[in-house]
Order: sequence, then structure tokens, then C-alpha cells
Amino acid sequence: MTTQRKAIGAYGERLAARHLQESGLVLLDRNWRCADGEVDLILRDGDDVVFCEVKTRRTATFGPPSAAVGQRKVRKLRLLAARWLEETRVRPKQVRFDVVEVFPQPRGATRVVHIRAAF
Repeated sequence: MTTQRKAIGAYGERLAARHLQESGLVLLDRNWRCADGEVDLILRDGDDVVFCEVKTRRTATFGPPSAAVGQRKVRKLRLLAARWLEETRVRPKQVRFDVVEVFPQPRGATRVVHIRAAF
């Protein structure tokens, strides 16, 4: 991955985390990694734990950012969520998987779209 793409991704994750926290969610972990992969954001929403994938795109050429979360990514996130819950011993009432789309704009504020229970 290029340095520019990494920077855009990190920017999107920072904005997504801020947006979710301003919406009342509590950040538990960020860029959590294990041998099987990485989860962008892990948050608490009341009694629930939310595993969040952040996708940032500068153009809509290839569709909305959430279109990049295919079945393979969904399976991996479910596996990673189970690993995180096992390692932390957190026992939420519910587990939810969200996607946050980040659209940097050429002018004006970046647009952030939170898709709850995306899969």
C-alpha cells in the first residue's frame, strides 16, 4: 500500500472515531491486531460491543466505500471479533458490525456516513 493511501486511511479512521464518539459510542480499541488481521475500531454502544470497519474513498468511481466490504472481509471481521472477545473476556449483550464511510471533499467538510449493523 502506498504512503498516500495509508495516510488517507488513517485520516478516515481518525474522523470515523471522532464521529462515533460524538454520537455517544465509547472507543475501546483502535487498529487492534492479531495474527489473523486487524479491526479498525472497537467501541461500546451501551451494553453492546461494535466492531467497525472504516472505508475511505476520494471518488465514487468504484462505488461507495462500503462496497469494499465483501463476504471475505465479513468472515474475517467475525473471526477477529471472536478473537478480541476471547482475549479481553468482554461479554457484551450483543455484538454489532458497523461500517463507516468517509468521503473527503475537494472543498468543505469531509462527509462521514455511519452504517449501523451493516452485516
